Amino acid sequence: MIQSAAKLFSYKKYWANKLLPAPVLPMSREEMDILGWDCCDIIIVCGDAYVDHPSFGMALVGRLLESQGFRVGIIAQPDWTSVDAFQALGPPNLFFGVSAGNMDSMVNRYTADRKIRSNDAYTPDGEPGRRPDRSVLVYSQRCREAYPESQLVIGGIEASLRRIAHFDYWSEKVRRSILLDSKADLLVFGNAERQIVEIAHRIAAGEKAKNINDLRGTAFSLKAIPADWEELDSSEVDVPATAYSHPDPYAMTPTKKTCNEAVKNPDEPVMIKLERFHKKTESGNTVVRLPDYDKVKDDPVLYAHAARVMHAETNPGNARALVQQHGDREVWINPPPIPLTTKEMDFVYELPYTRQPHPHYENKKIPAYEMIRFSVTIQRGCFGGCSFCSITEHEGRIIQNRSEKSILDEVEIIRDTVPGFTGVISDLGGPTANMYRIACKSREIEQMCRKPSCVYPGVCPNLNTDHSSLIQLYQKARSLPGIKKVLIASGVRYDLAIKSPKYVKELVTHHVGGYLKIAPEHTESGPLSMMMKPGMGAYDRFKQLFEQYSKAAGKKQYLIPYFIAAHPGTTDKDMMQLAIWLKKNGFRADQVQTFLPSPMALATAMYHSGTNPLRKVRRDGEAIPVARGIRVRRLHKAFLRYHDPKNWPMLRAALKRMGRADLIGYGKDSLIPRNQPGNKVTGKSRAFLTQHTGLPTIKRKTR
Repeated sequence: MIQSAAKLFSYKKYWANKLLPAPVLPMSREEMDILGWDCCDIIIVCGDAYVDHPSFGMALVGRLLESQGFRVGIIAQPDWTSVDAFQALGPPNLFFGVSAGNMDSMVNRYTADRKIRSNDAYTPDGEPGRRPDRSVLVYSQRCREAYPESQLVIGGIEASLRRIAHFDYWSEKVRRSILLDSKADLLVFGNAERQIVEIAHRIAAGEKAKNINDLRGTAFSLKAIPADWEELDSSEVDVPATAYSHPDPYAMTPTKKTCNEAVKNPDEPVMIKLERFHKKTESGNTVVRLPDYDKVKDDPVLYAHAARVMHAETNPGNARALVQQHGDREVWINPPPIPLTTKEMDFVYELPYTRQPHPHYENKKIPAYEMIRFSVTIQRGCFGGCSFCSITEHEGRIIQNRSEKSILDEVEIIRDTVPGFTGVISDLGGPTANMYRIACKSREIEQMCRKPSCVYPGVCPNLNTDHSSLIQLYQKARSLPGIKKVLIASGVRYDLAIKSPKYVKELVTHHVGGYLKIAPEHTESGPLSMMMKPGMGAYDRFKQLFEQYSKAAGKKQYLIPYFIAAHPGTTDKDMMQLAIWLKKNGFRADQVQTFLPSPMALATAMYHSGTNPLRKVRRDGEAIPVARGIRVRRLHKAFLRYHDPKNWPMLRAALKRMGRADLIGYGKDSLIPRNQPGNKVTGKSRAFLTQHTGLPTIKRKTR
């Protein structure tokens, strides 16, 4: 039977507890000698520079294991061209823990156009090229070469999003589970605290990692399904969902039919309805069998079906185990871990971090650290369910909260101990800014729900949208002695924020530094429905409140919207309409993003298959437009940057082809001019260029 791990602070500590804690986790033999260690119990190999701060995964996991009495060493950004760097600390007493870092290594290194990025925010001085492609695979291989007898556990976002057969954008093919390709003994997915602590104690007690098969949030391989488990084929599980339509993107009022009113039973999910999920065998064990790897790698529609079913099994309250055959091996994926309680979250974030980079880096700046060193994480998880985002897939949709006291104590620690602090907290947030202490009104409904989002196609009536705890936290944080200002840099979920005008008032009056970034992502209903994002009515309402409260506070502040180009479901016409909206509203988007299909995302299944996995996947089902080729993807991005003269030739050709040559000219409603800068132009056209493109001030920054 699958079991949940015990509470984080309930274990009997390992014997080495008497030697701990370390000032910083050691990165060399010399540091181990100073600490009096003959070996490390656990060695974490990671693609990021080591910063002893809870926003960095290796530090959080390392300090947590240290609190359990284990001696933890760090091998950060090793030279992967030989085994030497992987032997720097000697063999681990228990196991190697391998992670690519806070980012997927492929996303970290390549843009959406598959170009190599010029910097790496998680490396000293932003130096690129300090980690290999598919870092988990390379690091795992080197660990095996260095110490063949050592046990190997992989985790982090790269492993988490590749735990199953997954589409790989960079090779344009479906790859096997990373568990098999890495030859790891065990894969840990999602937030790893519960799993990794349990694993460490069980290996310390003599159990082999490859034999730990009853732990939530883990994946492992085996030859055959145990006899006491009933297999449930995924084709039996997925049934047609009740049809719904996306709300009018320009509507100022909610649609009449809410997500729960669309079906008879208010507790029943809308977008993914699964039969037999109450069914139990005599032993109580049911595993859902996904289509084999050999089938999904050659069949995009079957891949989309598997992705749809997998995403339905992500609620810790009702998720079942999944199994997928890869050749002669079965990849078994247990249900997600139980979210941490507030007490456990506090425990994790109150460990003795130095909150600084390891002294090894001396005075080199690590850009990711510079960005977050004066920020505080207050929550985890996201129930937004955006189809292109990895947050929900990795951290889950149940919000995990820290206590107010723990957060305020950390603010004071930053004030008193972090070098360079000037009195400004750069962020109180997490994956989103405003989901702190927001959850389903009913724990029973929450545990049974299989909806991928609590806010799409509208805010669920069962969701408690009270922002009062967050407002109170903001007020107390900005009132602490020595704190001049508390900014909010995490993304505001504005469709949720408009449910609490008091929150918007507090945010706008006290916590915006002139600009507030939000992410409507698009204006048109086609792409928005595929993204599972709200219509523009919610944006308009938030903008109205933002301007109202900014004016009342006597402040001149601006909203900076983010948009995505080339998302599945987007046509050339959709991008043209977005460009028209941008021009009409006076926006020149400097920070734009082209859709990047990340492993395991539902939007990636759309990209790969050309079908819509938000509804039942059929071979003759709903087909959606997909911008795959580099030319169409660049065109979509060019529409977002309609003001850049470099894009005008491409846009002129596209607008003529689309029958919208009326948007080419020098009039008020023209999107682009007839002529390029440098040609002989009239005074009227020169005025157009000055007024509508701002040529002298164009920035080339992209997100």
